[in-house]
Order: sequence, then C-alpha cells, then structure tokens
Amino acid sequence: MKKLINILIIAALFLSTGCSKDEGPKAEDHFLNYDIPEVPVTESYTTGAFYYEVGTFNPNIKENPLAGKYTMVNGVVPPALMNKHLEYAAKAGLNYLVFSFRSASRDNNAFRRDSAIIQSYLDVVGEQPVNFALAYNFQSGTYGLSATAPLENDAVKLEQFYKDFERVAYLFASPKYMQHSGKRLLYIQNAQNLFSNNNPAVYTTLRQRLAALGFELYIVGMQDRWTPPARYVFRYKGCVDAIYHQNFRPDGYDRFYLLPQMMDQNWKYSKKYFADSLKVDYVPNVFPAYNYLIQTPTSLNPNITRSDNGEMYKQLCNVAKMNAGNNRLILIDAFNKWDEDLQIEPAESYGELYLDITRTQFKK
Repeated sequence: MKKLINILIIAALFLSTGCSKDEGPKAEDHFLNYDIPEVPVTESYTTGAFYYEVGTFNPNIKENPLAGKYTMVNGVVPPALMNKHLEYAAKAGLNYLVFSFRSASRDNNAFRRDSAIIQSYLDVVGEQPVNFALAYNFQSGTYGLSATAPLENDAVKLEQFYKDFERVAYLFASPKYMQHSGKRLLYIQNAQNLFSNNNPAVYTTLRQRLAALGFELYIVGMQDRWTPPARYVFRYKGCVDAIYHQNFRPDGYDRFYLLPQMMDQNWKYSKKYFADSLKVDYVPNVFPAYNYLIQTPTSLNPNITRSDNGEMYKQLCNVAKMNAGNNRLILIDAFNKWDEDLQIEPAESYGELYLDITRTQFKK
C-alpha cells in the first residue's frame, strides 16, 4: 500500500509540474489561424465570369432570379434576357463572360447548344462594355482517351482535336473577343486530363495552326480542385501560359471551417511552384456560395450559404487579390450557375449584392 501511495504522489507531482497552462500547442499558434486582410485595389483587375447553359430550373433551387426563372431552349438565350445579363455583368465590373464550347466532332449536339449561347450574346452585345472569351470544355471520355490511349495514338482523333479550335477561330476575329497582351484569351477546361505522351508537341501544333489563321493564343489550362501543383507538370510545362484551379468548393468540414485560409495557402504555394518550375502564371478562381443539396439532397457535405451578407465572398475575393498573377486576371465561377448556387446573378433574396461586391473588390 505504501508503494502505491508513493506512486500516486509522484504522478500528482508530475501532472502538476508538467502540464502548466503556459505549455503545449495552442489554437492561436496554428499556421492557419490568421485573418484575411482587406487588400486595397490600386489598379483594377481583369475579371471574367463563367456563363452557363441553363435548362429547366431544378425544383431544389431556393433562389429566384430577379430576371425571372428562365430556360435556354437549344442554347438560345432570349434577347431581353441576354441584354439583362450584360447589364448585370457591367454593373459587376466584369470585363468579359466566359462561354464554354464542346467538341463539334465528338459531341455535336452540345456544340450546337454552346454555339447558340455565344450567338445570342453576339446578337445583342453591340457597344456594351462586356467582352467574351472561350473555354474549350475538353472531356477525355468524349475522346475515349486514357493514360494508355493518348491523343496522338489516333490520327483521326488528333485531327478532330485541332479542328475543334479551328471551327471557332472566326470568333477570335470579333472586336468583342477578350485579349491579353495582344493574344486571344483561351481557357481549356480539364486540361489535366488531356492524355498525351507529348503534351508540349500537341500545344505547339495547336498554336501553330491558329497562328496560321492569324491568331496568337494566351492559353490558361484548368487543374482540378484541391490537387497539389506538381501532380500534372507534364500536362502544363511548355504547354500553357497560365493555370487556374477548378473552384475550391469544400468537400469536407476540415476544408470548410477555414476555407479562405486553406485556399490562400494552397494558391500561394501553387502560384510559386507554377512560376518557378513551369514558368507559367496563375489565375485565381473565386465563387460566392455553394449548395450541394440542390443536386444531391442527401449530401452531408458542408454548404457555403448566403446568410452572411456576402462576407465569405469578400474574404475569397481578397484571397484572390493576394494571389493574383502578373497577368492580373481573376475568374468568378459563376455568373449564372443556379443549380449549384454559384451565381452572382441577382436574386430576389440578395438583390445585386454579389455584383456590388465583385465590382468594389476588383475595380479601382
């Protein structure tokens, strides 16, 4: 018994001297424990927003557009609606809208709808200040590509790939087409999945064929969200001029609670890695909100709601300014993606709040 008492006394002494309140890690010591500062705009950024095809409104969408619920039948945007969208885009200070186009060779029906949306814009834009750029919505499945079936192994598919861009080259001649440093701004979505054993050769030929038509390209390739910057070096080095990430919607609570800080750290590291190792620039891509429940009502993922009067969006805009590249390009996902609650387009519940935030955050 005496031996047991001695052991307890020693343990008590150890606990009283070894676990003082001043020792050990604290929450405030965590590297993510910092506030996102308000970054003043000394020079306006060049901002673009993704513009999406809208089919029937999902009944799980709780927001109501100020312009009224709408559909784009076969991709056709009613002129009055497109005019309203351009008015909104101008209020947000957007320099351009980004229109997607899919493969005319491999997915012609989708290409026709994409073309109709672009034509709807061209029909009404006139002298309005909002330009446009294209984003090639590349789908490796549409092309039947994989790591063991690269693009250049099939001469027909390779030629179809180049023709996809040549078919839309006439749009590059539009006075409303967005340029950067005198080059046509072209986004390539899912660029990390452009399976090839020699991506630089594919991009070099693409540039040469468009140059033969009179157009130099500034290519921005997409990398998927939450991936380390070194994962796809062989898809970008010697290929693109800049890289942007798919929007960083949180797919778990660990990324939800400190989302601005996590995005800041990821972008800061990625931007430096891309510049040092790939010699390419970076384009931040922000979003105002996200709701998994619209498309997946049983989802347990955390949602970025609109109950904070736009405070989260302001933080993400400042993260974008903190990590903007030399090109000073900023992307917003999205202008009108209602089925994920990504839109900055005005709604009855929040009015023009997100247009105002976008303008004040990025324009001098």
